[in-house]
Amino acid sequence: MKEIAGSILVLISLVLITGLGYAANEGKIAVAAEGKAVTSEVSKVAGRSPCFLMLDGDGALIEAVDNPHQGDRRGAGASVVSFLVQKGVTFVVAGEFGKKMSQAMDARGIGHLEFRGNADDAVKKALEERKKND
Repeated sequence: MKEIAGSILVLISLVLITGLGYAANEGKIAVAAEGKAVTSEVSKVAGRSPCFLMLDGDGALIEAVDNPHQGDRRGAGASVVSFLVQKGVTFVVAGEFGKKMSQAMDARGIGHLEFRGNADDAVKKALEERKKND
């Protein structure tokens, strides 16, 4: 009985580790944007971005969501990271990231890229970066 329970625990651990590795490589990309279209400009500061464009692992737009923490007086960056994690994001693109937001992303294993230009070009660059890191 103990051998079966031990085997089950090992199997569950392997499934979880494999699943987390897959999520890190194939999770959603979020682009901090000034508008809700892929032609929008990338927002200058991630934590204060008006919205985020959510894209799948291939760069296809899934949805555009308002940043619920844009107006927070303090701690917007860390709160945004929690919000993005709930959305399944594993990679974020913005004009720049505050120190606390960068630390929060690093702690959660979220990749990030600073980029200036439009969101469509940002997604292409993010996909290139993810391929380099695989």
